[in-house]
Amino acid sequence: MAYLTGADKPPCDSSCVLCNKITASDDKEHVLARGQFCCVTLNRYPYNNGHLMVLPYAHVASLENLDPPTLTELMLLTNRGLAVLRMAYRPDGFNIGVNLGRAAGAGIADHVHIHIVPRWNADTNFMSIISETRVIPETLDQTYARLRPLFDKLKE
Repeated sequence: MAYLTGADKPPCDSSCVLCNKITASDDKEHVLARGQFCCVTLNRYPYNNGHLMVLPYAHVASLENLDPPTLTELMLLTNRGLAVLRMAYRPDGFNIGVNLGRAAGAGIADHVHIHIVPRWNADTNFMSIISETRVIPETLDQTYARLRPLFDKLKE
């Protein structure tokens, strides 16, 4: 009955890019893992290869609007993302961040999400500074193909 009434679908806002990502097919939107309350996806505009986003299905603007089960799963999926990225890319470090509000740099301010960006020693280069271009040696489809099996392998 939940399927028929749509009660099993996550709450979403059809104008929200992240809500649309959540409701689309995994392959189309590069969704790597799904939990009960949250999912992990590739960032469409990555800073580095393997740039992930962990987002709740709930369309809320801030962490304090999430219930404890969603917050818990958000962090567990963040940890799983770290483990997968370590296996796949062997980065030297990570940036993990949440931008709350436009003033804090949130590109999508109405749907809270966590960024996980793998980093390597000396991974900055002149291209970003001189030509405002990022050099990403792997396409999103290639990154998805590399990471999806690892997320499946580490499924809880």
